[in-house]
Amino acid sequence: MSSIHQTIEHHGVRYAEIIRAGAEARSSVFFSPPDSSFQFGMIAHDAGFYESAHFHKPVRREVLDCQQLLVVQRGVVLIEFYAEDGGCVEEVTLRTGDAMVLIHGIHALKVVEDMQCISVKQGPFLGAENDKVPVEVGRRRDSGL
Repeated sequence: MSSIHQTIEHHGVRYAEIIRAGAEARSSVFFSPPDSSFQFGMIAHDAGFYESAHFHKPVRREVLDCQQLLVVQRGVVLIEFYAEDGGCVEEVTLRTGDAMVLIHGIHALKVVEDMQCISVKQGPFLGAENDKVPVEVGRRRDSGL
C-alpha cells in the first residue's frame, strides 16, 4: 500500500496523509485510523457493483481538531511541516491530481505554480480569526518561504 499512500509523521504526531495522482486501488481502502475525525481513503469497485440507495445516520460526534483535505486540480503547491519548536520536519510537493489531508501540526503552504485546489474542512466556519493560529518558524533556505 505504500505506493498509493504516504504518511507524514514526526515524534508520534501524524501531520498528513497523501494519495498521489495516478494511485490505483483494487478494492476500497481507508488509511486513517478508525477513531480519526476525518476518514481518508480510496473507493474502488469492479464494473457492475451497485450500492443500494441509502443515507448516513445522523450521529452526534465531538470533533476537537480541524482537518483539511486538499485536492490539487491544477498547479504545484509546496507544503512545509514544522515541529512545535519551529524546526522544519519535512517538505512535500503536491501536483495536479494529488490529494492530502492535513491532520495535526504546524504547516505552511507556498504556491509554486498557479494552482487551484478543492479544500474541505469540518464546519461550521467560525471566521478566520478563530481558525488559524500564526506561528513563527524557521524556514528552509531552498523553499523560498
